[in-house]
Amino acid sequence: MDERVLLIDDEQDFMDVLAERMRDRGMRVSTTTSAVEALDKADEENFDAIILDLMMPEMNGLEALTRLREKNPDLQIILLTGHATVEKGIEAMKLGALDFLEKPIDIQALNAKIKEAKAHKMLLVEKRTEEAIKNIIGCKGW
Repeated sequence: MDERVLLIDDEQDFMDVLAERMRDRGMRVSTTTSAVEALDKADEENFDAIILDLMMPEMNGLEALTRLREKNPDLQIILLTGHATVEKGIEAMKLGALDFLEKPIDIQALNAKIKEAKAHKMLLVEKRTEEAIKNIIGCKGW
């Protein structure tokens, strides 16, 4: 099954190249250079992973991460940056990022993280389904 990925980066050339490399690996990739637009896309579509640049002009990646997770705590978000610091990485993880990777990105490492994100999302959905079934059974007194 193809991984569905939303790629958000204000560097159009970088984003285009990375999206193409991801598509070459069988992923379905949506892109945007706007964190604000990404918030809408995340509402409209279901993604296995969101790849989010840390440094963007209208809204930085940490703020976008926070807003995305407020809307849907199950979103699997991987931050990318060319300006990595230990503090930013720790902050991103505390805010719920799955990981924090540095540019230039190793496509194999990113591919592995996207597969991890999809697996984690599937576990969350399975757990929620099991809880819903237990609640239904409990309500009917079975």
